[in-house]
Amino acid sequence: MAGIPHDHYEPKSGAEKWMARRLPIIGLMYDTIMIPTPKNLNWMWIWGIVLTFVLVLQIVTGIVLVMHYTPHVDYAFSSVEHIMRNVNGGYMLRYMHANGASLFFIAVYAHIFRGLYYGSYKAPREITWIIGMLIYLAMMGTAFMGYVLPWGQMSFWGATVITGLFGAIPFIGEGLQTWLLGGPAVDNATLNRFFSLHYLLPFVIAGLVIVHIWAFHTTGNNNPTGVEVRRTSKEDAEKDTLPFWPYFVIKDLFALAVILAVFFAVVGFMPNYLGHPDNYIEANALATPAHIVPEWYFLPFYAILRAFTSEVWVVQIASALTGGIIDAKFFGVLAMFGAIVVMALAPWLDTSSVRSGRYRPMFKWWFALLVVDFFALMWLGAMPAEEPYATFSLIASAYWFAYFLVILPLLGVIEKPLPQPATIEEAYAAKKAKSGSGDTVATPAE
Repeated sequence: MAGIPHDHYEPKSGAEKWMARRLPIIGLMYDTIMIPTPKNLNWMWIWGIVLTFVLVLQIVTGIVLVMHYTPHVDYAFSSVEHIMRNVNGGYMLRYMHANGASLFFIAVYAHIFRGLYYGSYKAPREITWIIGMLIYLAMMGTAFMGYVLPWGQMSFWGATVITGLFGAIPFIGEGLQTWLLGGPAVDNATLNRFFSLHYLLPFVIAGLVIVHIWAFHTTGNNNPTGVEVRRTSKEDAEKDTLPFWPYFVIKDLFALAVILAVFFAVVGFMPNYLGHPDNYIEANALATPAHIVPEWYFLPFYAILRAFTSEVWVVQIASALTGGIIDAKFFGVLAMFGAIVVMALAPWLDTSSVRSGRYRPMFKWWFALLVVDFFALMWLGAMPAEEPYATFSLIASAYWFAYFLVILPLLGVIEKPLPQPATIEEAYAAKKAKSGSGDTVATPAE
C-alpha cells in the first residue's frame, strides 16, 4: 500500500548531507516524528506512549535491581530484602518495577480493547495486530518469570502450578516440564532459568515494539471513524491529517504526565496494594498456601483454565473422541491459550465490512458485554475453585469464546451499520459542528 503523501526530510547543511549518504538516521527520525496522523484521534490513542515509557522504565529499573539480586534459592529472598533495606533507593526501585508491571498490563489491556472496538485489526493492519499479540505473549512470559524471582511463597507455588500445566500435554508434557524446570521440581535450576529469561525477554519485547511501530507507520494509524486517510494527493492527505509533532506528541505527553502522577501516588502510598501478602514469606516447599492465585493481570485466563473441569460436557466429549488423550487438565490448558488465540484471529473472524464499532449498533452491546465479561473473569480467577464461582467461570469463559467464534462472524452478516462519513475531514467537521465550535484546526486536547 502506498504511504500517505507528505513532505520528507531533505538534508540542507553539508554535515546533514554527509550523514544522509552514509546513515540516514536523521531522515528516519524526521519522518517518524512528522508522520501524518489522522486528526480525529481521541484519548484512547494515548496508550502507545504509556507502554513505551513503561517498557523503558522496566528495563532501566530491572538492570539496576539485577546488580543487587542473587539468583539462588538460598539467597534470592534475602537479596530482595537487602535491596529493600540496604540499597540506596532500593525500595523505590523495586516498587516502581513491581507496580510498573501492573501499569504495563493496564495500558496493554486498554490498548487491546481499543483496537477491538475500533477495528484496528482489520486490513491492512492484520500483521500489526499479530505482532501486538506476540508482544502481549512475551509480556505474559516475562511477568510470570519475574514473579518467581523474589522466591516468596506465592512465587514458588505459582511457579509449581503454572509449570505443572505443561505436564498435561500428551506424550511430550513430562519431558517438556522437566526441561523447563531444569529438574523434577521447582528448584535452583528453575530460578536460574527464569532469571535468565526474565532478563532477556524485555529486549525481545523492545525489538517487537520497533517492528510494531514500523508496521503501523507503513499502513498508517487507524482512527475512531475507521475511514482511511486519503492517499490520492498530498492536499487531500493534509485535510485528513496533522503531523505527529507537535499536536499528538503534546497530547500524549500530557496524558502520560497524568497517568504517571497516579502511578507514583500508588508507588509512594500503597505500593503493595496489588501484591499478595504471602510473597513476603520465604518460599517453603513443605507449606502450601491456602489459596494459590497468580498476579491480577493473569486472573481472567486463570479463571478460564479452571473453568473446564471433568464434569463439563464439552470436556467429556473431547476426552471420549480422543480416547482420553484430552483430559480436563489438558483441555483447560488449551482453553487458556485458546482464549488468546481467538483474540489474535479477530482480523479473520470479524466478517463486517465496517471497521469502527462507532457505526455498528448491535456490535456495541456485544462488545460492552465482552468488557464486562473480562472483568468478571478477573474477579472469578481470584475466587476459590468452588460453587457458585465454578459455574460463573464456565459461563463467562463460554461467552469469551462465543463472542469471537460465533457472535463476531454473525454480526457481519445480520447487522445493519449506520452511515459512515466519506472522509476523516467530513467526520472531523461534523464533530466540530456538533460541539458548536467553528474552529477547524485540531488542538492537542481534541
